Amino acid sequence: MTETFRVVSFGTRLEGSHRSKVRRAVQATGAVVVGESTDDAGAYQVATLTVSSDEGIETLRTALAPLVTEETGVAVVPPALLGEGTKLLIMDVDSTLIKQEVIELLAAHAGREAEVAAVTESAMRGELDFAQSLHARVAVLAGLGEGVIEDVGTRIELSEGAEHLIEAFLEAGHLVAVVSGGFSQILEPLAARLRLSHAKANLLGVDAGSLTGTVIGPVVDRAEKERCLRAWAEAAGIPLERTVAVGDGANDLDMLAAAGLGVAFNSKPAVRAAADVAVDFPYLDVVRHFVRL
Repeated sequence: MTETFRVVSFGTRLEGSHRSKVRRAVQATGAVVVGESTDDAGAYQVATLTVSSDEGIETLRTALAPLVTEETGVAVVPPALLGEGTKLLIMDVDSTLIKQEVIELLAAHAGREAEVAAVTESAMRGELDFAQSLHARVAVLAGLGEGVIEDVGTRIELSEGAEHLIEAFLEAGHLVAVVSGGFSQILEPLAARLRLSHAKANLLGVDAGSLTGTVIGPVVDRAEKERCLRAWAEAAGIPLERTVAVGDGANDLDMLAAAGLGVAFNSKPAVRAAADVAVDFPYLDVVRHFVRL
């Protein structure tokens, strides 16, 4: 069956020779290029081919994989994300929607930032059970005044292009959600400001104005992230084929695998290898080029 795909090359600098290599690699699979466009986003460039092929998406991805470098990415987008209908974009928060890891900012108030950062790094590589590692990291926060939450909230920095990406999806009538292994007290004000469709994170325990060093309720882990994707898509009548998931750590793997397009954003190696697309530069808004808005 002949299908239409979008092949998107992106990088801080796209050489004409790279674009030519992409076109030749596509044509070598027997696919036909039926459209072409370029976009200079200022900080990065994008070149898009519209491709007709009866060989399937994996054939195209395999052919283009050798052209992916640290400087230049290539995405092959399936047909469902190029057609009509509402779409769902779901993102991780720490080191994806925002530049920092909130648990590390909180731990800095306890003088334990380096220790917690090392555990976070290991957990994101998939070397530690996420729930166990989260409980251990949160425990070091016990006794901190509740005011540290507000302080950390003021220090949050969105990833480059994050607001542009969210606005583009929302203005086109699509849904934008975030699901985080971080904390609701930080996420809820941010989600309200960004007008997100859905947001979920862990709830830090607080008693008598101080952090208890505990998380209330079940931990938002990789299984829960996937469950949220499926539940929010189903509630809106959006098939999984019209969903895009973006994340950087091992606890995002199930969510990325379930989505119509899984995007690894400046991710750990295991996530990069498993994702459909790897974005290895800091501009999150490149994701808007992967769908029809």
